[in-house]
Amino acid sequence: MAAFKDRIAEDLKTAMKAREQLRVDTLRSALSGFTYKRSEAGVDLTESQELEVIGRQVKQRIDAASEFRKAGREELAAKEDAEREILVAYLPAQRSRDEVVAIVAAAIAAIPESGRNQGAVMKAVMPQLKGLADGNLVREVVTEALASQSA
Repeated sequence: MAAFKDRIAEDLKTAMKAREQLRVDTLRSALSGFTYKRSEAGVDLTESQELEVIGRQVKQRIDAASEFRKAGREELAAKEDAEREILVAYLPAQRSRDEVVAIVAAAIAAIPESGRNQGAVMKAVMPQLKGLADGNLVREVVTEALASQSA
C-alpha cells in the first residue's frame, strides 16, 4: 500500500549513489514525514495520507521560500524552490485554474441559492480537489464566483 514511500526510498538510494545532496536531503525529509505521520496515526499510512504528507511538505517549502524572499535571502529561497520541485514530482498533476472554475461553478449551481456561501461551496468542492489543487487557489476561485453571482 505504501507505493509513494517505496518509490521515494528507491529514488533516495539512486540520489545517494549519484551524490545529489539536495535530492537526498529532500527525500529523507519526505520519508521522515511519513514516519512521523505513521507514529502519530498508529497504523500504516494509506496512499492518500502519504500524498497529504508530501502536499504539506510542498506547502511548507512554498511558505518558507516566500519568507526568505521577504527577508532578502534569495539563495535560501532558491533552495526551498528546488526542494519543492523535487517533491512536486511525486504529486498527481494539479488541476488548472479553468478546471477549478468549472468544478466550483457546478458546485454553486447544485447549492440552493439561500445556502450559497463560501463555507458551503468550499465544503462541496474540496473533497473533489483534495491533493489536486492548491487550497488558496480554490478559495480565490470560490470568492470570485460568489462575488460575480451576487453582482
